[in-house]
Amino acid sequence: MKKLTLTNHAQEKTTVLENEFIDHYMAEANGEYVKVYLLLLRHLNNSEGCLSVSQIADMLDDTEKDVIRALNYWKKQGLLDYDTGELGAASSTEKAAVKPPDAVPDIPDPAGGAAAPDTSSAAQNIQPYRNRKEREEFKELLFVAEQYLGKTLSATDIDTITYFYDTLHMSTDLIEYLIEYCVENGHRSMHYIQKVALSWAEQKIATVTEAKASTILYNKNCYSVLNAYGIKGRVPASSEIAFIRRWNEEYGFSLDIILEACSRTMNTIHQPSFDYTESILKSWLAKGVRHLKDVEALDAEYQLEKERKKKDAKTAAPSAGKNNKFNNFEGRNYDMNDLERKLVQ
Repeated sequence: MKKLTLTNHAQEKTTVLENEFIDHYMAEANGEYVKVYLLLLRHLNNSEGCLSVSQIADMLDDTEKDVIRALNYWKKQGLLDYDTGELGAASSTEKAAVKPPDAVPDIPDPAGGAAAPDTSSAAQNIQPYRNRKEREEFKELLFVAEQYLGKTLSATDIDTITYFYDTLHMSTDLIEYLIEYCVENGHRSMHYIQKVALSWAEQKIATVTEAKASTILYNKNCYSVLNAYGIKGRVPASSEIAFIRRWNEEYGFSLDIILEACSRTMNTIHQPSFDYTESILKSWLAKGVRHLKDVEALDAEYQLEKERKKKDAKTAAPSAGKNNKFNNFEGRNYDMNDLERKLVQ
């Protein structure tokens, strides 16, 4: 086996990063935050010794607001310090200083103040298919998504949210509500969130109001079905949700018809069974049921057929008695007068 030898030579054009940063800080940080930190570290020993927020934003193809958020993050981690008043020197754990630019009078808190307007040409070229407002809204959406999901978004997570925004044409408000809704229902998986997003797109849901109306109806249907089965104290499983969604969306049945099928399931087999209810609803679908009165009509028709069969069975009963195992033998005829005469003789 070949031996691989790694060497590290400190050179003038080399940026040295301590292992402590990689081991204890990098994994927990947003990727954009790491990029800002590395860029500051890269320019730490420059002769000019300073970078402006707008310069950092241009170099990283980012917005000033995101750069400011990254600076505040590293300051809270204790790896970076800066003077927001007189623009003094900033220091990191590497014991080197970066002088903030004179062009930036302050570094506002992202929760309160607003970032200085970005007029650089490089910033205007970031994702040219979006205007500046859309870019900032999308960046803010990613930040909010991290808060809801309780983790740093991976590249795949960001790509999925971008898909919601660019391909499904969902607004940032709608995407934010989508994530909030899924998390509140115990689902933090981006795969699950994407399934809900696709479902909303199929239903042509374009606003938060429409989404709320849909989810209220959806939740009502799910929990009503569970109650009809006598199931309480838990949320519906994904397989159960698939059944309920199919009954409502694919079969087009209203809640009252679905609950009637659930009731008949319990009365017949005395236990919850989505498969049994499925068979009932499939039968009704094939017979064109659309309202409860259609179900009542089918019941009446079934009773008439049952009575007819019962009546036919009674009519056929007398002749049925003649059909026995002796019918294969030919019957005999006796002359009673002849037999009496023989007995007398």
